[in-house]
Amino acid sequence: MAVEFYNVKKKAKVNIDASKINKVEYKKETAKGESIRYAFKAVDDDGTKLTKFCSKADYDKF
Repeated sequence: MAVEFYNVKKKAKVNIDASKINKVEYKKETAKGESIRYAFKAVDDDGTKLTKFCSKADYDKF
């Protein structure tokens, strides 16, 4: 399964293989409590770091 990212240097969408993708949670304290954002991180073949934010459902399914 590949995930589609947008590479800013190439100005194009790229597909990254699932074995090269890491799941990341960004936690932040807010006035209403803790906020969590879910994302996928990867590195493209030219060295560009890629991040794609996703829903909790997609995060858990991956």
